[in-house]
Amino acid sequence: MTELTAYIRKRHLGSRFHFVRHLVEMLLAMMAGMMLGAFLFATALGTSVPEARREHAVAWVLVMALDMTVPMVAVMLYRRHSWRSAGEMAAAMILPALPIVALQLHHIVSGSAGGLYMNVSMLAMIALIIYRRNEYRMAAGGHARGQR
Repeated sequence: MTELTAYIRKRHLGSRFHFVRHLVEMLLAMMAGMMLGAFLFATALGTSVPEARREHAVAWVLVMALDMTVPMVAVMLYRRHSWRSAGEMAAAMILPALPIVALQLHHIVSGSAGGLYMNVSMLAMIALIIYRRNEYRMAAGGHARGQR
């Protein structure tokens, strides 16, 4: 009985490790996408990143939504998540941008709302991960065991 309990506890800790590792991978992919996207956006405009963020606030939110979503979906597909899961996560990342852009266009929110978008989208992403936690644990753990 003690061996069975130890085995179950070890498997549970292992799945939590893979889940946390997966979450960190997603965050790193999104950060890399944001940094590259910010650089490319500012370069295309011929300005600095802070100036691009300030002067093109609506476009900035949309660019950040895309920059965070594309690498995150790429990592998910690499980790053998389903297309459905990748699509749900993409929706969780992009949909929060729409009301924020609407608030900016109606001058309810002034200035750059990139930080607001990132916080709301992260909450949406975490809510989806918690909602589908078993699927994310299995996909991350399956990849770690070499089930590709």
